[in-house]
Amino acid sequence: FIILICTKYDNERRPSENLGQVLFGERIETSPYKFSFKKDEKCKKLCTKTYVKDKTEDKNMLDFLKRGMQLNYQHHWIVDNMPVTWCYDVEDSQKYCNPGFPIGCLVTTEGRAKDACVINSEFNKKNTFYIFNHVDIKLTYHNGEGEGWRGARLVAATLEPKSINNADADKPTCEGPPMEVPGEFSSDVKITYTYSVSFEENNNIKWASRWDYILVSMPHTNIQWFSIMNSLVIVLFLSGMVAMIMLRTLHKDIARYNQVDQEDAQEESGWKQVHGDVFRPPRKGMLLSVFLGQGTQIFIMTFITLFLACLGFLSPANRGALMTCSVVLWVLLGTPAGYVSARLYKTFGGEKWKTNVLLTALLCPGIVFADFFLMNLILWVEGSSAAIPFGTLVAILALWFGISVPLTFIGAYFGFKRPAIEQPVRTNQIPRQIPEQSFFTKPVPGIVMGGILPFGCIFIQLFFILNSIWSHQMYYMFGFLFLVFIILLITCSEATILLCYFHLCAEDYHWWWRSFLTSGFTAVYLFVYAVHYFFSKLQIVGAASTILYFGYTSIMVLIFFLFTGTIGFFACFWFVNKIYSVVKVD
Repeated sequence: FIILICTKYDNERRPSENLGQVLFGERIETSPYKFSFKKDEKCKKLCTKTYVKDKTEDKNMLDFLKRGMQLNYQHHWIVDNMPVTWCYDVEDSQKYCNPGFPIGCLVTTEGRAKDACVINSEFNKKNTFYIFNHVDIKLTYHNGEGEGWRGARLVAATLEPKSINNADADKPTCEGPPMEVPGEFSSDVKITYTYSVSFEENNNIKWASRWDYILVSMPHTNIQWFSIMNSLVIVLFLSGMVAMIMLRTLHKDIARYNQVDQEDAQEESGWKQVHGDVFRPPRKGMLLSVFLGQGTQIFIMTFITLFLACLGFLSPANRGALMTCSVVLWVLLGTPAGYVSARLYKTFGGEKWKTNVLLTALLCPGIVFADFFLMNLILWVEGSSAAIPFGTLVAILALWFGISVPLTFIGAYFGFKRPAIEQPVRTNQIPRQIPEQSFFTKPVPGIVMGGILPFGCIFIQLFFILNSIWSHQMYYMFGFLFLVFIILLITCSEATILLCYFHLCAEDYHWWWRSFLTSGFTAVYLFVYAVHYFFSKLQIVGAASTILYFGYTSIMVLIFFLFTGTIGFFACFWFVNKIYSVVKVD
């Protein structure tokens, strides 16, 4: 907003962003605020902006400013790659450092102070906006003594926003009543922007740990431990169920089925009865193999990205590094996607290998790119700085078609060269009739139930991730996230195995798609939660912003669907192969 209001320095070179920053819509612009090291400034004037009531352009600009204050829009400043934070006291005498500060606040027509207006008792006039037109900036530095380097390094950047109505715009004193902007534009409004700068030496803070004061102030750790314990309880419950089935029920089944006297052991029902149909190729095997190839690519990408983040390579200090790493890894992991898709498609008895490899390389990435391109078109029409330049779109297409697609073809070549996966039992020529199923063993109820437990493991973590994306809060607890990733892996696998076993016992042998959709249904719960988050936590208004939110959420849901579905499928595939390989079949 200050860049829009005050004169922008066009002769200064604009900082360049990496691929991750561009994709996330982060644009760094030079500001008119000027600092000189160790040179304190007291009430320095930045500019004065006058809004004339008879000018339509000024009215629109002031309405835009009021709208921003009403929706609690934030400034986000960077000094030496450090976010300039606003630190204030919260409950239990804790200090919270917010990597941004509001442009102003509003007192409603009922006299209720909203957002930052609660910090000052002078903000009390009804139907009035209070703009923060002054900032006291404090820069803390380490002088290098005892560290082995010369000079000084910035270790903290904090500020305190203030609203001040200077009597003399030419010679501001930074003292006086708050700067009021009336709700009704009945007279000219003149706003003078000022700032003060002070430098403080602190050799106790090491440059390597200069982010700690921001991260420590975020009181999320207790909630994260609660989330982990909650998830572990679910995992222990599921593990107990699976162990009981595997060690008791399944063991007894196998022992009974493998008795010498087969005639006496023969039963009317049970999972052994469908051994001749359990490996019958699924319908739409082409689409399933394509989904599994893409899911494998996403799974490996996610695992490596989280592992690198845990090691500290993708910290918040490396802006855009997380997104850049994910995109580069996805591009380079085309080979596993092609290999898994081709091998499974060959196992399903498919022969249209060209269609298979083309769909693996183009279907899901094409859906994501089309959605992304549409969102970018809306941003471009709205004139947003978050719109991705045409050159970056061309670069993404070049990475996709120049690297990912050829690697997918190479993987598919090796996948088709390998023999089909050998099944432990032969498949009958005539399909067995499936008996009448109860409500709980029908496909839809089983799939709906299958996604509940995996979602229960991640929903708290999901809240913080959505906050980091949409509320500009920092996400740095990748150790917790990696732990939740492992718990999600186990939960999806065990929930799918449990339901698969129940369905096989009910002599329903259509498990291929069901195993994928059971754990993949977690993505539907993710979408429902994202809708709840939109209406309960965000203040997004306007058709364009709403379309953007749900457009980007759809991309997240699709990726998560492929990811969780693939986990469930391969867990179930291993389980079914295992139980039918140890039972004797006539």
